[in-house]
This record gives sequence, structure tokens and C-alpha cells, in this order.
Amino acid sequence: MSQATFRFYEELNDFLPEERRKRVISFTFDVSPSVKDAIESLGIPHVEVDLIIANGDSVDFRYRVRDGDRIAVYPVFESIDISPIVRLRPTPLRTPTFVADVHLRKLARLLRLLGFDTLHSNEISDQEVIRISVEESRIALTRDRQLLKHGALTRGYWVRSVEPTDQVREVLRRFDLREQAAPLTRCVDCNGQLERVRKEDVIERIPPKTAAWLDEYRACEACGKLYWRGTHMGRIETWIDELLKSVWR
Repeated sequence: MSQATFRFYEELNDFLPEERRKRVISFTFDVSPSVKDAIESLGIPHVEVDLIIANGDSVDFRYRVRDGDRIAVYPVFESIDISPIVRLRPTPLRTPTFVADVHLRKLARLLRLLGFDTLHSNEISDQEVIRISVEESRIALTRDRQLLKHGALTRGYWVRSVEPTDQVREVLRRFDLREQAAPLTRCVDCNGQLERVRKEDVIERIPPKTAAWLDEYRACEACGKLYWRGTHMGRIETWIDELLKSVWR
């Protein structure tokens, strides 16, 4: 039997049992596997990996693990450009878009509220998440580690948190998105973009008491839902402001 050692860094350790976190792991093998297969056999979804260093050199997923190899594995770098080294995906994810699995409805709505392009439906299947992620180059967001191990995926993230506000804060931190937020520019129901509309063009859809004092309205270009600055907007804007400020605390 041959043997190599692996060391996983930062949040990749979340996928490992406690006794294997943040330490060198021995990996034994008979037939030399690809480093991608070796990493996943140790429990790490390949889509969470962005840099692999074997014996001091950057390698891609096709690298064959050899006896005596020392391999360091790092997570996706979204806020640091490591393209001069070697990335494991064709292009960096500087303006990421998302597709969320069936369990992340509230997270999807909050990301839309902050202006991030996030696809989701209550009936979306894992296979549909994978297809959309691959075809549209979207980051697959999921609470299912196994989904991220699908060989076709190149972009994905396992959401650790359970509570929706913690989840959206986690995603903002993970992909360094605080400065890219554009609150209140997307429909929280369907993900369509909001555009200004003339009051007279939608007057029949506005409650009379609202129409009497408010002149500015927006409508979703996809589903047509009408939005305006109601009395609850102050609370929403305060929540958004506090959330964005808390991202790097």
C-alpha cells in the first residue's frame, strides 16, 4: 500500500470529523487515484476546493496521488485573486449568482432582497439544482453535502447555518459580497429585476389610501408584482443596514 498526507485548511475542516480537523491526515491507497477522488473520499466536496498544492506545486483535479505526496487543500478564494497560481475552475467568481436547493427558500428570498440573483422553487429537485448550476454557472447553495459531490458540479457551497439570517450573513462573508449588495432591486418572489413604473399606468392596482400620498412605484419585470415604499419599509431598511454592518464583525 502507498501513502500520502493531506492537510485541509479553513472551512474545509467543517466536513471532517473532529479528530481529523486542522491536522495532517494520512491517506493510504493501492492504485493511484486522482487527487479529486482522494479529496472526496476524505469527505470534502470538490466544489468547495479552489487550490491544491502537491509537494509545493499547484495541481489540478486530474493530478494522480503518488506515494509520499504531501498535499495541502484550500477553500474557494472569492476575495483574493489567485489566478496567477492556478484555479480549479475556468474563471473566478467575482459577481456570483446562485441556485438554492429546496431547503433554502428563506435564504433565497433574503439574498433576493439584497439584490443577488438567486433561483429557487419549492419543487426544485437536486438534479435540477445541478443542471442549473452547470448550465448557468451558478453557485449551488445546499444543506446537503452529498449533492456537492456530484461530478458535474464546479460551483457549490454547503451552508452551515440553520437560521435564515445567519445563513445569509454566512454567504455574504463566504463570497465577500457585502459591497455588491443592491437591496430592493429584485423581486423576492420570483427573482426578477424591479423597474420603475409610472403611477398612472398601475393606478388600478394601488390601494386608494396608498395612491393618495405615494407617487413612486416599481414592478417586477418578470411576474409583474408591484412594490412601493410602505410603512414597513423603514424596518426592512434598518434590518438590511444592520445585517450588512454585521458581516465582518
